[in-house]
Amino acid sequence: MTTLPDDRGRFGDYGGRFVPETLIPALDELEAAWRAARGDEVFQRELDDLLRRFAGRPTPLGDARRLSADAGGCRVVLKREDLCHTGAHKINNTLGQVLLARRMGKKRIIAETGAGQHGVATATAAALFGLPCEVYMGALDVERQALNVFRMQLLGARVVPVESGSRTLKDAMNEAIRAWVTNVRDTHYIIGSVAGPHPYPAMVRDFQAVIGDEARAQVQELCGRLPDAVVACVGGGSNAMGIFSAFVSDPGVKLVGVEAAGRGLASGEHGASLTKGRPGVLHGSRSYVLQTPEGQIAEAHSISAGLDYPGVGPELAYLKDEGRLTVTSATDAEALEALQYLARTEGIIPALESAHAVAAALPLARELGPGGLLMVNVSGRGDKDVEQVRRALAALAAPPGRKAKPKAARPARRSAR
Repeated sequence: MTTLPDDRGRFGDYGGRFVPETLIPALDELEAAWRAARGDEVFQRELDDLLRRFAGRPTPLGDARRLSADAGGCRVVLKREDLCHTGAHKINNTLGQVLLARRMGKKRIIAETGAGQHGVATATAAALFGLPCEVYMGALDVERQALNVFRMQLLGARVVPVESGSRTLKDAMNEAIRAWVTNVRDTHYIIGSVAGPHPYPAMVRDFQAVIGDEARAQVQELCGRLPDAVVACVGGGSNAMGIFSAFVSDPGVKLVGVEAAGRGLASGEHGASLTKGRPGVLHGSRSYVLQTPEGQIAEAHSISAGLDYPGVGPELAYLKDEGRLTVTSATDAEALEALQYLARTEGIIPALESAHAVAAALPLARELGPGGLLMVNVSGRGDKDVEQVRRALAALAAPPGRKAKPKAARPARRSAR
């Protein structure tokens, strides 16, 4: 499984390239640069140095002692990607891709973002190398992640609100791809997840594999063995493939992906592509996609902007079909509860994305029981979500008939520049 994708960029039936002809030369150029960089000691040494001295790697792996006690004795350990510079695992990938952009002689960076963490990480890497940067972001996410919008602007990026469609990550990615087609000669598009046309799914996985490589060594040092299960949230899937990649070839380690069940899987308002989607093409590759009965892309929903996406990376689709990946989900309410739980029991405020993984961890730990060992990837910190969480909890506490629906609130149409 770790040898995939094949030379067509396929993970079994998934992946590939479904893009306009004008993008093929740019993708070929990117694939050639990525393959050369993987074997280039100078490139890898520079990236390793940036990860250690700028991004703050290695991130720690530590015990969640009170969570473990609540679980009845299963040992739960947390991989702390929230302690990366900029607050999430996204910086691992953006540093690698900006180095590649410089290697290819690109003069400008564009990106899309949902929760804003990828946008902040891209703006940070672009600022570090003195490259102009534009970040496309759904207008709804601009409202939900106002703090991250301001952070991107402080870092010198231009944030472009996207008003089309559901005004979330899917629409931001549509707009970023259009912008790339227009400026492909001098512009590099940094995709933030293991999605998009080949080589992005494999390339982003490789840049995020540092999470799993570190975690594998750390858990053996801390606990003396590999975990029984590794849990990560899944939207597009970059943090999940990052940590899973080191354990895919270990059949004794269960890989658990937690999708956004939103307002409930039966409600139709969720982001659970692996659970409720079916094979289709979205943003340049074939994978599981949420679709209407007519085959149109369906709108996703999650309280977490980073999981509010109707597709998933093709390698995760392949691992699911192969029976290597177990898929579960957590609702908005369960994620909110898990965020508060981890804050009160472990002193960690996770991102809403990561809170979905935490929500699934406690019942899984109870299932493993005493002697079990469970690893959870805390992919990002919750600073960016604090105001949204405050509003959501206030809405839940409001008297019946006066509750606000968090997603129904329309953002003010304002410039994010």
